[in-house]
Amino acid sequence: MSLSVKHILSVKDLSKKDVDLILKTAENLQEISKRPIKKVPALRGKTVILGFFESSTRTRASFEMAAKRLSADTLSISSSGSSLSKGESLLDTVRNLEAMNPDLLVVRHQESGMPHLLAKAVKCPVINAGDGTHEHPTQALLDLMTILQVKKKVQGLTVAIIGDILHSRVARSNILLLTKMGAKVQVAGPASMIPAEISQYSVKVSYDIREVIPQADVIMMLRIQREREAESLFPSLREYARFFGLNKETMKHAKKDVVIMHPGPVNRGVEIAPDVADGPHSVILDQVTNGVAVRMALLYLLCGGEG
Repeated sequence: MSLSVKHILSVKDLSKKDVDLILKTAENLQEISKRPIKKVPALRGKTVILGFFESSTRTRASFEMAAKRLSADTLSISSSGSSLSKGESLLDTVRNLEAMNPDLLVVRHQESGMPHLLAKAVKCPVINAGDGTHEHPTQALLDLMTILQVKKKVQGLTVAIIGDILHSRVARSNILLLTKMGAKVQVAGPASMIPAEISQYSVKVSYDIREVIPQADVIMMLRIQREREAESLFPSLREYARFFGLNKETMKHAKKDVVIMHPGPVNRGVEIAPDVADGPHSVILDQVTNGVAVRMALLYLLCGGEG
C-alpha cells in the first residue's frame, strides 16, 4: 500500500486510510528503536534534507534519528549557517539543494505556508515540520498514535486542548485530525488566546478550564508562545497559571483515567505543574518516543523504502 499524497503538508490532505497506513507502519517500525542495534537498511542510499529555519529540539532530533535508524543520509540546513545569511532567498537555496537530487525535504519555517510554496518548487516529497501558526501535521499524527496506545480508540473520546490556541499550529493540526477520526474536541483558554476563526472548526469553546476538565478523556496542554505575541495577551504568568494551569487542584476534577499530553517544550509551573507533568496520567515522554516512529513511517512511505 502507498499514501494517496506525495507531500505531508497538512492533515487536511490525509484520508483516513492514509492515517491508518501511517500509524500501522509506525507501529511496525517502532520495534527497531528497541533493538540493541537500532538500525535497518530500509532507506540506504536515500538522502533526506532537514531544513529547520526556526528553532527546534524535539522535532529536529526526531526526524534526524528517524532517518538514521532507516540508514538514510541526512543533510541539515539552517538560516544562520547557510547562504540565507548572505541574502539568498529560501526558494533559491532549496532549488540549489534540489539540484543535488535529494530524496526528501523536511521543512520547518516561521512563515505559515512556506512548506507549501517549496513543495511547488521541488520534485522530491516535502514534509511540513511546522510552519508559523498554521500546522504541524507530524505532531498531530504522533499525538493520535499516543492516544490510541493508551485508550485503544479515538472515536467518541473527548479531547480538551487548553492554552494558547491562537498561536498554536499543534492545536490546529490536532483539531483537524482528531475530529476527522471521530473524537470530540473542546478548546479552552483566555478569550485573548482563542482565534476569531475558531467557529469554522467542529469544536466546543470554553473560557474556563473547570468546565472542560471533568468531561475530558484526554487533556492536551499548550505552552504560551510568547515569541509570537506582538503584545501581552494576559496580565502575568502567575495569573495565567492560576486560572489556566493544570495542577493538583484542577486535577481533582479530572476523570480517574484521564491522559495528560503536552507537545513541548513544557513551561513547568505555568501551563502545567511539575507533579502533573511527571505524574501517572502523563504520556508526554511517550509522545516523544512515538514521534520517532511516526517520522520513520513517513520517511519510509514517501521515500519508497524496501524490506
